[in-house]
Amino acid sequence: MSTQASGWGIVIGFGAFFAIFAGSLVYLDIAFSGEEYNSEHFNTAGRTIKTGLIAVDIVSHWTWAATLLQSCNVAYKYGISGPFWYAAGATIQILLFGILAIEIKRKAPTAHTMLEIIRARWGTLAHIVFFCFALITNLLVSALLVLGGSAVITAVTGMNVYAASMLIPISVLLYTASGGLKATFTTSYAHTVIIYVALCLFTFTVYAGSKDLGIGSIDKVWEHLNIMAVRRPIAGNMNGSALTMFSSSGLVFGVLQVVSAFGTVFVDQAYWQSAIAARPSASVRGYLLGGLLWFSIPFTLATSIGLAGIALDLPITTSESNAGLTPPAVAYALLGKGGAVLIVIIAVTSSGSAEQIAVSSLMTYDLYGTYINPRASAKQLIAVSRTVVVLYGLVMGALSCIFNAAGIDLNWLFLLMGIMIGPAVPPVTFCLTWNRATRAGAVSGALSGFACGIISWLACAKIAYGAITVETTGQNDPLLTGTLCSICISALVCTAVSLIWPGAPYDYKSMKEIHMAEGDPKAGITEVGIDSPEGIEKARKVVYTWGTILSVILIPIWPLLALAAGVFPRGYFYWWVIVSMVWGLIAACIAIVLPVWEARETIWHIIVHLVTCQAATPLGASLRKIVKPDASGDPDALEKGEAKAAPATARPIQRDDTAHGSLAARTAMTKAPEE
Repeated sequence: MSTQASGWGIVIGFGAFFAIFAGSLVYLDIAFSGEEYNSEHFNTAGRTIKTGLIAVDIVSHWTWAATLLQSCNVAYKYGISGPFWYAAGATIQILLFGILAIEIKRKAPTAHTMLEIIRARWGTLAHIVFFCFALITNLLVSALLVLGGSAVITAVTGMNVYAASMLIPISVLLYTASGGLKATFTTSYAHTVIIYVALCLFTFTVYAGSKDLGIGSIDKVWEHLNIMAVRRPIAGNMNGSALTMFSSSGLVFGVLQVVSAFGTVFVDQAYWQSAIAARPSASVRGYLLGGLLWFSIPFTLATSIGLAGIALDLPITTSESNAGLTPPAVAYALLGKGGAVLIVIIAVTSSGSAEQIAVSSLMTYDLYGTYINPRASAKQLIAVSRTVVVLYGLVMGALSCIFNAAGIDLNWLFLLMGIMIGPAVPPVTFCLTWNRATRAGAVSGALSGFACGIISWLACAKIAYGAITVETTGQNDPLLTGTLCSICISALVCTAVSLIWPGAPYDYKSMKEIHMAEGDPKAGITEVGIDSPEGIEKARKVVYTWGTILSVILIPIWPLLALAAGVFPRGYFYWWVIVSMVWGLIAACIAIVLPVWEARETIWHIIVHLVTCQAATPLGASLRKIVKPDASGDPDALEKGEAKAAPATARPIQRDDTAHGSLAARTAMTKAPEE
């Protein structure tokens, strides 16, 4: 098989694999879970996802092709500080987003999108403004996903870059359009397993592999990096060494990463839909665990592959590095063609089904259901959702082709995102956390931040480099200036306007009245137990406490402690590498095992029925006919057989058919009060 044929085979083959894999799991879940598959299930996965799968989904969402490629790129450019800043700078957002995740359960449990929440509080104008920011976010993230994957597969196999750009997103259309968000969760698990297997393979090859490669041990890597500090010193690093956190360029990148990543997380509907899909008790634990698991991927993988690129003195040009080609080059040097193909596989499997569902939710509930057809039925909603998934898959491919034709690389687009979507972060955060924030403050803050960010970015490029080009605007200084201006001006204006022209304190009542077209109107909230209002309040305290503590440990405590080592001596480098390897191994074990363990009853139930050829029956269906939920409020009590029998006089709960009303009714209920 020719090299190009292998590229086509990888894209089409893995697309077919994931379509069959996800489709089969969704079918079995529907058959054996007893859940009704409807528009709510398509866009929210029934709001029943457990901690392990939420954590794995977060890992998959945040592990773009850009994550795998860009983290190794900054390791190659800045040395050991690059992987740390990439990992820590984009982990604290996940940890802190857990705060918004629990606030959603407290204040807007029936919401489908973040924009529904904004409209319920601030009305139509704010809804339209932030709809634009949300759509820009999804477009840029989608472009990054496909741009990185197409660049790698083209470099390794020679496949036409435009063909790869179109086929990568199209390969996920079948299972995403048919299975919805639940299919996204299942493929996220498979995607994460592949990533962690590759992470362990590359890490142990670099630090515990055959010394015929020239490295193969921590000692060898340390020695080669010291040699390269003399032969090819890194500008801005202490003694030109890759073995130091004293890196001016690395620090600038770190600040840029911290600031810009807030927009990528807080304004991306994909993260909101994971919080919405989670059980109330799983939302906090899932985001905290997901952040810690994800940290290992750029930290461990880039500390091995990126540093190996320096240690092996590979002839990688700046343009190749910016295009994300450091990992395949190193993988080829370490493991031959098989290693390069493995990089292609993990880049291609990060193909954006979550972004397709995110845009589908926005278009269905915030465009079609709000402005085009407020009286849409549940069947119409799910039809629109599936149509948007298909159309947006084509848009993803076309957008990547445009960027490729324009010569815009992965590095430029990745760093631009903070300027474009950062202004929406403060208002979106205030929407759920500050009852004094006003509509005028939110809209003026976002728009003024956006304008100031663009102006300062271009002005800095012109002043510093004499021209405004793709190359000059892609430098760290203009990007950092624009990103800081966009998010800081937005926060200042939003706060100032809200305080100078205050409105009445918001009571969050209209958020709680966001209507569900069908499904459980309680949205998974129980009377007692960990998913009850009291349990959610306890979880809120946990996430505020641990989200803050872990963020402070990662930034600034860890890097400040590392500065004391200067250029890492052999013993300190041993410690650093061992921490990265252990973190990666523990994360791999948790990510692979926990979701399966949490679903063990369902998996066993399905296996028994398939082996014995019994007709599909929902798990615990017989129990549900004669019992009520356990007093603990544990939603798994029925499956565990721990529920107590209901009194003989108990009557079945009657579903209120009016809950399946039109979107016109919910539109009236969610209309924001005048401020």
